Amino acid sequence: MDFILVDIENWERKEHYDHYMHQVRCTYSMTVNVDITGLRCAIKKANKKIYPVLIYMLASVVNQYREFRMDTDTEGNLGYWDEVNPSYTVFNKSKEIFSNIWTMYNESFTLFYENCESDIAEFSNTAGIMPKVNEPPNTFNISCLPWTNFTAFNLNIFADGSYLPPIFTIGRFMEENNKTVMPLALQVHHSVCDGFHAGRFISTFTERADSYEKWLYN
Repeated sequence: MDFILVDIENWERKEHYDHYMHQVRCTYSMTVNVDITGLRCAIKKANKKIYPVLIYMLASVVNQYREFRMDTDTEGNLGYWDEVNPSYTVFNKSKEIFSNIWTMYNESFTLFYENCESDIAEFSNTAGIMPKVNEPPNTFNISCLPWTNFTAFNLNIFADGSYLPPIFTIGRFMEENNKTVMPLALQVHHSVCDGFHAGRFISTFTERADSYEKWLYN
């Protein structure tokens, strides 16, 4: 786990970063519908649970692009992690409350899936907000709302507006024209991530959903 500092003075995004961090501090969100028809069928045939699969997919694409691994260290210096881990919500049905847990990222889908499924099984029946201790600093957030679909979703973080890691929200699947589509909301900070980067992320995530045969069994 390494944190690489950015040389802001020689960074191609210096003006953009200064503008959206110090002049017009700005985050933005977007929601897309991702076709997961084939992926969902393959997951069922493999007797796997879809939530850990989606967590893996998001983590694998986040780790592909530096813009989604940007952060600041304890002294406020800008940089990026060489690798990040997903921090995600699980739901306690009996108490009707969620908890936030994390799983170390692994490029191997099979290894990550086993660890993620184990974490979910262990902590889904807890009531604390962060029952899995010692969460590392290099995490990003995923939440899931399987009870409702949505066409837009926006988080309002009442802080100083300098939170840089991306936040993802998964909605309830919808059946449309014999296809299964999944609402996926993405929230990012404009100082480190433009519309181009968000669009590229969604495109890569969609490609990963379509090419599940290349990684789902590895």
